[in-house]
Amino acid sequence: MERTTIAPVDDDVIHVTVALGLPPDAAFEHFTSNDLLERWLTVAANVEDRVGGPYELYWRPDDRENDSTIGCRVTAIAPGRMLAFQWRSPQRFKELANAADPLTHVVVSVVAHTRVSRERPLEVGTKANRLAFRVAA
Repeated sequence: MERTTIAPVDDDVIHVTVALGLPPDAAFEHFTSNDLLERWLTVAANVEDRVGGPYELYWRPDDRENDSTIGCRVTAIAPGRMLAFQWRSPQRFKELANAADPLTHVVVSVVAHTRVSRERPLEVGTKANRLAFRVAA
């Protein structure tokens, strides 16, 4: 996996590009499948790939209120291409990240891999802390 961090466009947006070496559909599934999320990102997941569905990740299932994204929702989805969801940070970043109103918003765009891509990921929201991923499969 190749990871490139792109400098923020402004103080509210962080862009991250990750090359996974997977077909686009498989890369997308790594953000929507509870089983796959539990393999690479979290201990337990409750994610439904539909607008309004939960996007809840639990780093410590015994402390769901503090070390999770409990209450976060999917806000937009284009199957296989784009996923947007609310984000709450784990407890160690709680005071910094979870005080935003609205919550931090994550947008994942999946594109076929090219060696060099200067396209910007979709940016969503105003006033919110925003994190955008461009996943190059």
